[in-house]
Amino acid sequence: MAELRTAVSRLRRELAAHPAEFPDRGIAEDELACLAAMAITGNPEVPRLRRSLLLIAGAIGSVSALARGLSDVRAAVDLFGKPPRR
Repeated sequence: MAELRTAVSRLRRELAAHPAEFPDRGIAEDELACLAAMAITGNPEVPRLRRSLLLIAGAIGSVSALARGLSDVRAAVDLFGKPPRR
């Protein structure tokens, strides 16, 4: 949980400081808030974690300045288990 809290907090700060506006910024901010709430309660739903990660990646994936923070969030979500193979 600590890794998830740290990674989400860092990416939220980086996103807040990023000067450029982009169409899906609000989606990324909302999903990061959801991840932060799950990390605080200590009761994350793994499918919801993965869904939030996908939405965040889709929203900010092309913003190279946020790539490291996004990678850290992904690594933290992966600690809860890899996605099932299809």
